Amino acid sequence: MQHLEERIAHLIRAVDDLSDIVARQQAEIDRMAGRLQMLMRREAEREADAGGTVPLADRPPPHW
Repeated sequence: MQHLEERIAHLIRAVDDLSDIVARQQAEIDRMAGRLQMLMRREAEREADAGGTVPLADRPPPHW
């Protein structure tokens, strides 16, 4: 019985550790997504200021 309790305790700790890792990764993904959005806005503004063309993000890829 004690062996099972030890294994359960180990598994609970592993799950808690993995949960912390996933939470940190999600926070990093959220930060990166925010930075990407900021860069996309800046580039769209730069393109609009440069010639008033359709922003690159709104154009279809060249192979279309």
